[in-house]
Formats: sequence, C-alpha cells, structure tokens
Amino acid sequence: MEAIAFCPAHVTGFFKAHLNEKGVSEEFGSTGAGFSISEGVTTKVITSTKIENPKFRISSVGFQSDKTDVSEFVLKEFLKLGNFENIFFEIQHQISVPVGYGLGSSGAVALSLAYALDHVLETKLNKMDIGKIAHKAEVSCKTGLGDVLASYHGGFEIRTKPGAPGIGEVKKIEIKNISIVMICFSPISTKKFIQEQLSKINGLGGIMVNKLLKSKDHENFQDMSLEFAKYVNVLTPRMEMLIEDLSNNGIKSGVALFGETVFSMVQDKSINEVLKIFKKYPEGRIIISKLDKEGARVLNN
Repeated sequence: MEAIAFCPAHVTGFFKAHLNEKGVSEEFGSTGAGFSISEGVTTKVITSTKIENPKFRISSVGFQSDKTDVSEFVLKEFLKLGNFENIFFEIQHQISVPVGYGLGSSGAVALSLAYALDHVLETKLNKMDIGKIAHKAEVSCKTGLGDVLASYHGGFEIRTKPGAPGIGEVKKIEIKNISIVMICFSPISTKKFIQEQLSKINGLGGIMVNKLLKSKDHENFQDMSLEFAKYVNVLTPRMEMLIEDLSNNGIKSGVALFGETVFSMVQDKSINEVLKIFKKYPEGRIIISKLDKEGARVLNN
C-alpha cells in the first residue's frame, strides 16, 4: 500500500519557549508568531511484506537531512498502535527547502510522515492525535518547539497557547496578495541555540505576542522579528548588511529562527525589487513562495 502527505515549511519570527515542569512533551512548546509557505516536505510511505532488517528504509529527495531520528521516532510511535511486525516501510521525504535554515523542515518531516502513516496503516487517528505524535517527535529530538502546531494549521499565525495540536492554540491572521521572498545563507543548529539562548528569549517573546495580537499586521510582525533577532544576537555581518540595504530601499524584513535566513513579506508587485537586492549576494539561496493557508494534509492517493 502507499500513502502521500504534505506539510508546509514554517518560519518563526519570534517566540517564547514553554517547557513543562512535569516533562509532558505534549504540553511543551512555544508561543510566538510565524507563517507557513507553499514549499515544504512531501512524504511517501510504501508498505510491503518483504523480510528485511531493519524493517524500514528512510531516504530523502531534494534537499538532504543529515539525520533520520525524527522519522524513526514517528514510525516507532505508530508501530505501538497495532500488529505491524510483518510490514516493511519504505519512507521517502521530498524536501523542497534547505534543512537547518530556520524553515521548520524537521517539523514538516514529522507531521507529513505521521499523516502518511496514519493513512497507509489505517490507524484512523483523529488529526489532533496525528499532530501530537509529530509534536512529541520534534520535542523529544530537540529539533523545535512550535513548528508542528503552526504548520498543522498553516497560514500567518500567532501561537497563543503552547503545546501540540489539540492542546496549543493558534490565531490565524488573513493577509492577501502577499509573497514571501527569502534568502538562505547557512544553517544554525536549533538544538544548540535552544540550549544556550533560552534564558534570553522568553521575556521579549511574550511581550511581542501580545503586541501582534493587537496590531494583526504583517509589517509589525517583520519589525518585531528583526528586533527579536537583534536582541538574541543571531544577526551575522552579512545579514546586517542585507537588512540595511533592504531598509534603505523602504523594504521591511525579518529573520527566520534559527538559520542565517532573511525574509521579506511583500505585495506581489514588489517581488522584483526585493530580488534585485538579494541578487547582490550570489552565495545565498533564494526562495520565492506564497503562504500555505491549508496546513498539513494527506494528498490524493
């Protein structure tokens, strides 16, 4: 049997981490704000009865991930739900965004795989329970805190309550005729950043959530993202030069956490103006995308 599912990539502009004292991973997470884009991870799962050890193979097409721990975690959680000992799993992730650049690829891997496994194994979980498995995988593997909740819902969102889907809460903000133009320079380890910078993050991130709930404006969001990035000291000299260049041309921008990635949310008519500036930096990888307002889903199989 075969199933295919998609999860959009997600960019976080600012956040506040919430780590449950009792160690309950479903209640771990973050409040904050960000957006999901039409690029992301498409996962195909094919099951068969061939005898092979281990009983799964995980591969990537497109951009490559250097780890399979998130995928293995999700698969093991599903194997607890039934008698699947005689099944071999061929898992292929088609990743259309660079990994480690603040685009939520780990969360998208986890959630797209969870949707595909639920479909192919006919476990018939409700969507929130599927999301909880993916969220647990990301938290346990220390690859993120809020991407699964955000990409589960899609769109431009404010995460107002932390946790997995069904526990965490999101307020979506409607914006029209907006494109996302990003330039990715190099990766940053989310795991390392969360361990080292957490104490600096939480005060400002919480204040910004309340501000954005009042304004509900994507330009304010970009200003806050930039302020947040400066506060937690993640801007490289190259990013600072680019952001100043954009600002001098009247273009707002923000920073994807966590990666050396700068984004601009602009009206479609302004895309070329942003690209003209980004192309001064040929070492960067440019992505142009629309918002994905639907969130993670099973594709027609």
